[in-house]
Amino acid sequence: MQASEIESLIKEGLPGAQQVTVRGDDSVHFEATVVSEAFNGKSLLQQHRLVYATLGRRLNNEEIHALALKTYTPTTWQQKQS
Repeated sequence: MQASEIESLIKEGLPGAQQVTVRGDDSVHFEATVVSEAFNGKSLLQQHRLVYATLGRRLNNEEIHALALKTYTPTTWQQKQS
């Protein structure tokens, strides 16, 4: 699986995502940064579960072996950039 495919799946599964960036150094280990309004009022665990849900069976089938996540609301993302 390619990083661009994972980006597309996350964007499709979280239509309000303002930013999705996925990087990987091989075809099974990835790092994703996701900024979405859908994360407002949710714990970090809930945010990560929303992202994992967009990938569904690909995680279960180990098409993606490891996915490190950084999730932000638009407000926290803006604060991080300042």
